[in-house]
Amino acid sequence: MPQADVIIVGSGLASLMTAYRLYEHRNVMIFTKMKKEESNSWFAQGGVAAALSEQDDWRLHYEDTLIAGAYYNDERAVEILVQEGPKRLLELVEAGLQFDTDEDGQFHFGNEGAHSRRRILHAGGDQTGKAIVSFLLEKLREKVTIVEDERVIDLVVHNGRCIGVQTKKDVYYADAVVLSTGGCGNVYSFTTNAPTVTGDGIALAYRAGAIVSDMEFIQFHPTMLYVNGKAAGLISEAVRGEGAVLVTEDGKRVMEHVHPQQDLAPRDIVTRAIHAEMMKGHAVYLDISMIPNFRTRFPTISKLCEAHGVNIESGKLPVVPGAHFLMGGIQVDLWGKTSLPGLYAVGEAACTGVHGANRLASNSLLEGMVFGARLAEALRNEKQANFAYEKRPAAQPFTKPLPTVRQIQTVMMQHVGIVRDEASLTTAKQWFEQFSLPELVNADWTLFSEEEATVASMLITGWLITTSALKRTESRGGHYRLDYPQEEEHWKKRRIERTKHELVVKMGG
Repeated sequence: MPQADVIIVGSGLASLMTAYRLYEHRNVMIFTKMKKEESNSWFAQGGVAAALSEQDDWRLHYEDTLIAGAYYNDERAVEILVQEGPKRLLELVEAGLQFDTDEDGQFHFGNEGAHSRRRILHAGGDQTGKAIVSFLLEKLREKVTIVEDERVIDLVVHNGRCIGVQTKKDVYYADAVVLSTGGCGNVYSFTTNAPTVTGDGIALAYRAGAIVSDMEFIQFHPTMLYVNGKAAGLISEAVRGEGAVLVTEDGKRVMEHVHPQQDLAPRDIVTRAIHAEMMKGHAVYLDISMIPNFRTRFPTISKLCEAHGVNIESGKLPVVPGAHFLMGGIQVDLWGKTSLPGLYAVGEAACTGVHGANRLASNSLLEGMVFGARLAEALRNEKQANFAYEKRPAAQPFTKPLPTVRQIQTVMMQHVGIVRDEASLTTAKQWFEQFSLPELVNADWTLFSEEEATVASMLITGWLITTSALKRTESRGGHYRLDYPQEEEHWKKRRIERTKHELVVKMGG
């Protein structure tokens, strides 16, 4: 029967970093439901934040991360991120990874929202994710087994331990299973995420009985290209870092009197300001007229604009916020262990608490590097498990009708979006629960088509976000309640204990 020491589900940066630090010690197998390049990491335009310049210090990066996260962060996780991050980056540079440099051959540090120093490294301008993922894929060539176009639809759990995965084609056993499937942006109609990111790992873990927490904290990116009523693609925060500003159709500065950092305020604040202008009937644009050599500096964004008929020479790009990042996820410790023995998680699918209530810009690729390396170390030191393989009991088919992807996205955008309240969240919760979720959780997903499996994952994930958002009766970071508004300064003045909203289902067998 198919077997590996470690099975990793997903092919983004966190997955590849784990495999890169592990393959010399363990037999590693990676599953991805589509092509290995189709991940958020591959499409990441932004850079990697690290305190590497002489004008910077890890303590400044630490404090910036806490402020952005509304002091909901796990402070030990933040220390690990900002202290180990520079080491992990330089190790990759020594192995051959190249970042953009200035005329003197020194790292070129960019600026992004809520950072107190210029500390963002980029590769290929706005193609940082592609550069890092390509580098790691090349390093892993013929070192690990990568299985493309094979969706993991279930975790194999025996005697309270995860011992493998089930795909549409077969069951694969392993000493350890790692979920590195990214977040859940596509449960919303407007999202920066790759089409593959539909909450699969969250649903897998929840169905297997692992604890999921902090799902209410969804970060919306302020600037997606907005064409003909649709979000067409991401416009990196690095554009505002180079001086671009948000304006309405009549030229009024959107962020001028909203926050001291104006257009480089934390993302949740910028997003709500744009949302408020749009609710008043205004169109919002990103004024890029002050940025010289825009096409050279931002080649990916320039191509995106050209593909959708947006004239860069006009100096104004129409924008709208879109779902971007999940701060919550599968609850893990600082080494990637979930509450279910044998199951681990890393990257956006995992919740270490490092991002708090709102992720600081360019901390996500750093998170994948740092916590991927830590997970690999934990797996190298883990004793191999001894367990017997047994035939799994047959689950019942799910015979109830399922909604469409578009219906889920519409409900989430309208009722569980940028701003929320009890009435709207309750409407969403009732809508989700009409689809017999307890039966869906325990059903036989091998009978689902690809589209049905995607819808099922989105249903469970959307319900988890909605339920968590109802429980948190405060506004904090990416979770904003109109019925419980809270001034941002409140979190700077007092560090309030983290109150996790944990969600878990106990599976039979």
